[in-house]
Amino acid sequence: MKEKKVKHGPPALFNSMMQPHFCPGCHYGIILHCFMEALEQTGVAGQSILVTGIGCSMVSAHYIKGIEGLVALHGRAPAAATGLKRALGKEKLIFTMQGDGDLSAIGMGEIIAAAGRFEKLTTLFLNNANFGTTGGQMAPTTLLGQVTPTTPTGRKAEGDGFPIHMAELMASFKGVVFSFRGAVHTHKHYNQTRKALVTAIEKQKADQGYSFVEILSACPPGLHLKPSAGLKLVAEKLIQEFPLGEFKNTDRPA
Repeated sequence: MKEKKVKHGPPALFNSMMQPHFCPGCHYGIILHCFMEALEQTGVAGQSILVTGIGCSMVSAHYIKGIEGLVALHGRAPAAATGLKRALGKEKLIFTMQGDGDLSAIGMGEIIAAAGRFEKLTTLFLNNANFGTTGGQMAPTTLLGQVTPTTPTGRKAEGDGFPIHMAELMASFKGVVFSFRGAVHTHKHYNQTRKALVTAIEKQKADQGYSFVEILSACPPGLHLKPSAGLKLVAEKLIQEFPLGEFKNTDRPA
C-alpha cells in the first residue's frame, strides 16, 4: 500500500517576513492559510488584488507573496474593489476580505449594491459574531443571548433583532453566482472551505458573476474565552445558528 504523503508547514505563498499578529485561538490565520492554498491551487496569485476592510484582517495581503493589496475605508471594500475591477478589467482577480462588523454593519449597503450591480468580484466574509477589533461589541451576526460590552445581559430579539445570515442573503441576488458558508475548526471543514474558495475563484476567472464565501471563525478575546473553547463555540453554537453548506452555485445570473 502506497504511503500517503501529508503536507506540513506554511503554503508556498506565505511571506515569512511578516510576523503573525492574530490573537491566540483566532481562526483568521487558519482562514488566511486556506485562502493561500486556494490561490496556489488555481495559480492566480500573480494576477490578484486583495481589498481588505477595517478590522483584524486588514493587513492580510502582507502575508501573501505575489499578491497586491489595498485597505479600504470602513465597510467600503466592495466599492473599492468595484473601481479596481472596472479599471483593470477581467484579467485581474479582485477579492475582498471583511469581518462581520465591516461587511454586515457599516458595509451592508456596499455589499448589497455590489451584488445588485452584478460585479465580478469574490468576497471572503469572516464571521466571528462580534466586533473583534474594538472590544467584542454586538455585531449584526451576534447570537441571541450572547453577552458583549453592548449587550451586557445578552442579545435579545426585542430591541436588538436577530442575527443576519449573509450567505443566504447574498444567494438571493441574481448577480451572485456562488454563495457558501464554511468553517475551519476541523480538518474536514477546512478542506470543504478550501474547495469552496477554489470554486469561488474559478467563478471569477470565468467572469460569471459575484462569488461569496462566508467562513465562521472563533474570536476568543472578544468573546472572553480560552483559545481551545473557540473550537467548541464554532461547533456547538455558531453552526447551529449559521448552517454550513452551499446556498447557490450557477454559471449565470439566476
